[in-house]
Amino acid sequence: MLLRRLREVMAEPVAAQTRLDRIVVHIAANMVAEVCSVYVLRADGRLELYATEGLNREAVHLTTMRAGEGLVGLIAESAEALALADAQSHPAFSYKPETGEEIYNSFLGVPILRGGNTLGVLVVQNRVRRVYSEEEVEVLQTTAMLLAEMIASGELQSIVRPGGDIALRRPLALTGAPVADGVGLGYVVLQRPRVIVKQIVAEDLKKEAERLDESIAVVRGNIDDLIKRGEEDGPGEHRDVLEAFRLIAHDPGWLRRLHEAVRTGLTAEGAVERVQNDARARLQRSTDPYMRERLHDLDDLANRLLHQLTGEPLTTAAADLPDNAIIVARTMGPAALLDYDRAKLRGLVLEEGGASSHVAIVARALGIPTIGEVENITTLVEQGDAIIIDGSTGEAHLRPPSDVQEAYAEKARLRARRQEQYRSLRDQPAVTKDGVKIDLHMNAGLLVDLPHVDETGAESIGLFRTELQFMLAPQFPRVNEQIALYRAVLESTQGRPVTFRTLDIGGDKVLPYMRTYEEENPALGWRAIRIGLDRPGLLRSQLRAMLRAGGGRELRIMFPMVANAAEFDAAKAMVGLELAHMTRHGHEEPRSLKLGIMLEVPSILWQLDEILARVDFISVGSNDLVQYLTAADRDNKRVSTRFDPLSAPILRALKLVTDKARETGTPVTLCGEIGGKPLEALALIALGYRGLSMTASSIGPVKAMILALDAGEAGRFLSPRLAARDAAPSLRAELRAFAEASGVPL
Repeated sequence: MLLRRLREVMAEPVAAQTRLDRIVVHIAANMVAEVCSVYVLRADGRLELYATEGLNREAVHLTTMRAGEGLVGLIAESAEALALADAQSHPAFSYKPETGEEIYNSFLGVPILRGGNTLGVLVVQNRVRRVYSEEEVEVLQTTAMLLAEMIASGELQSIVRPGGDIALRRPLALTGAPVADGVGLGYVVLQRPRVIVKQIVAEDLKKEAERLDESIAVVRGNIDDLIKRGEEDGPGEHRDVLEAFRLIAHDPGWLRRLHEAVRTGLTAEGAVERVQNDARARLQRSTDPYMRERLHDLDDLANRLLHQLTGEPLTTAAADLPDNAIIVARTMGPAALLDYDRAKLRGLVLEEGGASSHVAIVARALGIPTIGEVENITTLVEQGDAIIIDGSTGEAHLRPPSDVQEAYAEKARLRARRQEQYRSLRDQPAVTKDGVKIDLHMNAGLLVDLPHVDETGAESIGLFRTELQFMLAPQFPRVNEQIALYRAVLESTQGRPVTFRTLDIGGDKVLPYMRTYEEENPALGWRAIRIGLDRPGLLRSQLRAMLRAGGGRELRIMFPMVANAAEFDAAKAMVGLELAHMTRHGHEEPRSLKLGIMLEVPSILWQLDEILARVDFISVGSNDLVQYLTAADRDNKRVSTRFDPLSAPILRALKLVTDKARETGTPVTLCGEIGGKPLEALALIALGYRGLSMTASSIGPVKAMILALDAGEAGRFLSPRLAARDAAPSLRAELRAFAEASGVPL
C-alpha cells in the first residue's frame, strides 16, 4: 500500500520540496513512526537534512553532519541499515539541538543506495523504545530505492542551497594508467550501459516472480551455452569468468534474496537492482582482492539479468554512437573497439587493462586517447556524463567544472599545434646535430595503421604484429587470408621494408578458438616461438603465407621469444622447407629474405656470439626483456613501476647488445615502448642504438629530440655513469637534467 501511494506522489506535478515533504509524511504514517527524515549526501561529504516529518521543520537544509558523524553518518559510511531500541545510548549518537530529536528513543535508518554508492540516508524514529522488525527494515530499504531514483533524476537540484551540491553529480578527478597519448573531451558512452529501472513498484507480485524465474533460466542457459562452445561473450569473459557467473546464477542465497525483494512489492527489475545495490555496498568496501573480483562478477550477472528482463541490448550498438563519444568499459577486446566509428570516438577509459593490453595496441594505432586501470569507473559514471581524459597522464575528469574544461580545451589546442609542427618534420631526416643518422621505424599490426607510415615519414615498419589478425578473427585464418593481409601490408608501404613477427600468442594473448592451458606463470610459459615449434603446422602455414606474399619483394621475418640458438635454427629450417615447397610449385620467391629474432629473453645476452653468427638482424623487445631482467610483471601495478628502464643494470644490458652487434656488423633495432619516449630514446642513442621502432604518434616527438641532440656528447655523458659502481637506482633525473641543459626537447 505504501509503495503504491508513494508512486502516486512521485507522479504528482508538484515542486521537489513539496514532493519530499509528502513522501516523509506517508512513510511515517505507514510505519506508525513519529519521525521520518531524509538526509542527502552533498559533494563536500556532508549529509544535509532535506525533509522531515516530526522534527523541527526549521532544521531542514540547515542541519548537516559529516559521513561517519552520528547515527546517520555511520549509516552513510557503512552503507548498512541500523535499528536501535535506545538510540541515545549508542556511542555514535550525536545530538543536534535544532532538530528537537532528544525525545525520541528508537531509531531505524537505511542507506539510500544507487549502484552501491550512498546518496543519502532515510530514517524513522519513535518516542517509545521499540524493536523494529525485519519486515519494517525491508519496507524502509525498498522505499529508499524510490528516493534514490528521485535524487539520481536531478529533481532535487532545484532546491540545492549555494555550496551544497549533491554528491551524485559532483565533479570527480580520477587517476589511472596512461595507455594511449592524447586529450579527449566528450561524453560517456558505457560499453555495457546500465539499465535504468523505471518501474520499481509491482502491480502483480506473482507475475513479477514468474518474470524473474524466466529471465534467470534464460541467463543460465546462455552462460551454459557459452561455456559449452568455449567461446567468449565479450572481452575478458573467458571460461573461468563464465564458470564464476554460473556458480552465482545457481546460488540459492542469491535467488532467495531476489524473491524476497519481489515479495516486498518490487518489480523483477527493482528486485535485481535492490539486491545488487546491497551486495555492491558491502563488497566495494572490502579490501580483499577475491571479494572485489566477486563484485565484478555480481555486477556483470545482474546487468545480464536486467537486460534480459527489459529486452534492452547488452552492449551499446556501434551504429548508435553519438558525436564526441568517450567509451567507458570494465575491459574490452580489440575487435570491440574496431566496431565503433572512429570519426565519433574521442577516447577510451578502462577499469582494467593497461598500456600493454591488446586493446591498447589498437587504440594507439587508431590515435585514440586512452587511460586504463581507473578503479570503479563504470559505477561512478552515468551515460551522457561530460568527461575529459588525458592519455599522457592517466587522468580523468568526470563532470568537470568550466575552468577545468577550458584548461583541457587549451591543452588540446596546444597539442594540435605541436602535432602540426611534428608533421612539418616528416620529410626531414632524423639526424643528430653531430651528423648521426637514426632510423625511425613504425610498429603496426592492423591495416588501419599503414597510412601512418607515409604520414610520419617512417623508414619502414620495424614490427608488424601478425597475431592481431588471429586475435580478431572468429576462427583460425586460412593461408589465403594471411597471404592477402601480408601482401596488402607490403603493397601499402610503397617499397619500404616490413619486418613481420611470427605469432606471438600464449600468456595473456589468447586466441578464442584455440585451446588454452592453465599455467602458473603464463609470461614464462608456453608462448610465441615455443608454440610454433611444438605445433609446426601452425608456424609453417604462417611462414608459407609470408613467403608467398613476399614473392619478388624484400621480406623480413622475425621470431619472438627465442631463448637459445637452437630454437632459431629450428625455425630457420622450417623457412627452408617452405622455400623448397614454393620452388616445387613454381611460386616466386622473395627477392631478398632476411631472418632475425626479437631479443627479449635474457639468456640470449649470454649467447650473442652464437646468435649474431646466425641471424641477419636483431630487434630488441624491451617490454619483455626489462620485465624478465627485473622479475617484475609489467601488467602488475604493484611492481610494474618498481624498476626504471633508465637504471644502470638495464642500460648496461642494452649496451651489451649494441656493442656485440657493432663488432659483427649486424643491424640492431629496438622496438619496445621505451624507444618511443624522447628521454628513453636519448639514452638508447647514447648507448649506440641507431634504429628505433615505435608507435606512429611517437615518431614526431622523438625526431624533434634527435634533431636537437649531439649523440657523441650524450654518449660521453652517459658512459661514466653506467660504469660507476655506485650508480643511482635510476639515471632518469640526470638524463633529464642533461637534456634540459643541452636544449633538447622532451
